Amino acid sequence: MHEMLHPSSLVKQALTAGTPLVALESTVITHGLPYPQNVATALAMEAAVREGGATPATVAVLAGRVVVGLSADEIEYLGRRAGAADVRKCSRRDLPIAVACGEDGATTVAGTMLVAHLAGIELFATGGIGGVHRGHPFDVSADLRELGQTPVTVVSSGAKSILDLPATREVLETEGVSVVGYGADELPAFFARSCGLPVDVRLDTPDAVAALIVARRRLGLRSGTLVTVPAPEEACMAPEEAEAAAAQAAREADEQGIHGPAATPWLLRRVVELTDGRSMTANTALLRNNGRVAAQIAVALGIAR
Repeated sequence: MHEMLHPSSLVKQALTAGTPLVALESTVITHGLPYPQNVATALAMEAAVREGGATPATVAVLAGRVVVGLSADEIEYLGRRAGAADVRKCSRRDLPIAVACGEDGATTVAGTMLVAHLAGIELFATGGIGGVHRGHPFDVSADLRELGQTPVTVVSSGAKSILDLPATREVLETEGVSVVGYGADELPAFFARSCGLPVDVRLDTPDAVAALIVARRRLGLRSGTLVTVPAPEEACMAPEEAEAAAAQAAREADEQGIHGPAATPWLLRRVVELTDGRSMTANTALLRNNGRVAAQIAVALGIAR
């Protein structure tokens, strides 16, 4: 555990005992969902990790302290601050700023990956990773670069469907990231179960994914692994509906000049409106499912070591 990190007592116990841990991000609480759905979803995702046999470790910056393993009260605190301008969205570049300035910050995929690696946590579960923004090929999420340089396994439902998915897939290849389809031959598209793009390998069990992680470690590779899990069928959206909403939201964002860090939260909120809440239903369902799958992989990895 890095000296700058502040683990909870439960996370400390798990690290000492060598029992499975799964890191969770906090931007879903502050920048992804409204209150109180954000708190309910964060707590449900932690519960899903426990159901899968692992200890959840939600990551955030609180008053300049990088906390690994938020308490329920701390999740509630961040949930009530959803949308607050002074809660910094923390990727790699932002973490030292938030720490030095004593700020509150919510960690993105990239920020959570970095903290998980410093904490010695291999598995990280999230909803969807960032990527290349539609119509803005130079607006590339730091998540992709982090996957290329930080050896953590990210379990997600692919990249967010509001993004340019073919371009995002190309960047993942360039960064040397192994993309796994968990029980799937195609890349999931966040709210939808597929987008027509290939994965590098289909693996169907936690043991198979654990074997891949062990192989990556033995080869000494510094890149991460992306495990993509389709959203639960009963909650997912039809690909054409998800694409139509994402395309319309992207057009409206361009018309209003919304770009950079503000784009993703705005786009996700707009897609919720355009789909009459169906995207939020899919989002919360896939978050819980990904937490459970990540925990199962963490358990298998503990056995495989």
